[in-house]
Amino acid sequence: MAGSSRTTFAKRQKEKQRQEKQAEKAQRRLQRKAQEQDPNAPEKPKDLTVTYNEEGIPEGFGFHDF
Repeated sequence: MAGSSRTTFAKRQKEKQRQEKQAEKAQRRLQRKAQEQDPNAPEKPKDLTVTYNEEGIPEGFGFHDF
């Protein structure tokens, strides 16, 4: 019978670890969701459009392109 209590204890520990991991994942999800909804968060940079002059050479970016 001593062996069966050891396996029960191991199962209990394993289940506890699984639950802790799930709780950590849920916390990370909530943090990410809060970051996405934060209006003060920096905006993601938009894609820059490369423009070319008449000779086919790319022109530099201006201050307002960023």
